[in-house]
Amino acid sequence: MIGRMREDIAAARLRDPAARSGVEVALLYPGLHAIWAHRVSHALWRRGFRLPARAGSQIARWLTGVEIHPGAQIGRRFFIDHGMGVVIGETAEIGDDVMLYHGVTLGGRTRESGKRHPTLGDGVAVGAGAKILGPITIGAGSVVGANAVVTRDAPDDSILIGIPAKPRHRLVGEDTRALLTAPDYSI
Repeated sequence: MIGRMREDIAAARLRDPAARSGVEVALLYPGLHAIWAHRVSHALWRRGFRLPARAGSQIARWLTGVEIHPGAQIGRRFFIDHGMGVVIGETAEIGDDVMLYHGVTLGGRTRESGKRHPTLGDGVAVGAGAKILGPITIGAGSVVGANAVVTRDAPDDSILIGIPAKPRHRLVGEDTRALLTAPDYSI
């Protein structure tokens, strides 16, 4: 548990140039607090304690401005920058080294039960205000532009912009994976 928290702090420092120290990140980053609260709620959810899990999720939402359903599956080194207004639905799946900015929604498009929220591959970055809707898959290493609305699957290493989002070609030498991963997460 402590090791995962240290890893989260290191991931935040790696991705946020405004982070000056691990203590600052641990005490003052609501996105990080939301992730830690989600881990507790998700453990309760998996053990069948659904009401306490939802209650914990709502308390975390009230404190951080980030709503993560306790059923959502989140990988390692997930970072939410600024946090406020992020919504992550029940059946969303998030890979390792994913980064979201404020106002992102990983939402559904139907009221049917079953998988209805998106899956984000490893190393995906989602810009502020973007909406990714439905049981679609965003491939590893992809980038979703700010305020884009994505409703279709995207292959690995896509850059998605616009409403509805369409893929943009990568510029020569553009490699977003280098921005999102690092070999050393020590503090």
